Amino acid sequence: MPVKNIVIFASGAGTNAQQIINYFKYDKQTKVVLVVCNNPKAGVLQIASNEQIPVLLIQKEHFKETGYLSEIEKYEPKLIVLAGFLWMIPKMLINHFPEKIINIHPALLPAYGGKGMYGSAVHKAVIQSKEEESGITIHYVDDKYDHGRTIFQARCALEDNETVESLAKKIHKLEHKYYPVVIQSLLNNEIPE
Repeated sequence: MPVKNIVIFASGAGTNAQQIINYFKYDKQTKVVLVVCNNPKAGVLQIASNEQIPVLLIQKEHFKETGYLSEIEKYEPKLIVLAGFLWMIPKMLINHFPEKIINIHPALLPAYGGKGMYGSAVHKAVIQSKEEESGITIHYVDDKYDHGRTIFQARCALEDNETVESLAKKIHKLEHKYYPVVIQSLLNNEIPE
């Protein structure tokens, strides 16, 4: 059977990228073949180096114009996985890889999504709105922030004394638990539970 290639896009520390790499490390059918990053100081670059995964460092204007399509195509991705990647994905990439680009968002979309809604900004908004629960949304990427069709959601309860830090921990736990599993389901053409 042909190997299913995953390309990870990340901008930051790379904790989700590391979880995904670890999950598929001994899987003969699936391989993380490339890390695409827009931040030369991102922690994910060290992870890629440690795991001996090639890196494509991208620049904004060129990304907007070309999507680095020819460079990415060489790796024949079955799935492109955004793991804390903060730029909008250009239309040409979305059109070229229809329903092959997914993202994880640290809230229950459609609530608390959109431009500027990432990381602690999301958790702060959820707490300020006195929500009883939050969670994660894994969704297909389209040409709007946090907008594409939902694939999977997982939830967690908020305590009365919840802080941005404590909620972030809960959300990270959900991300690390479910993102690799959902990726595997999609690669196997199964519907995530």
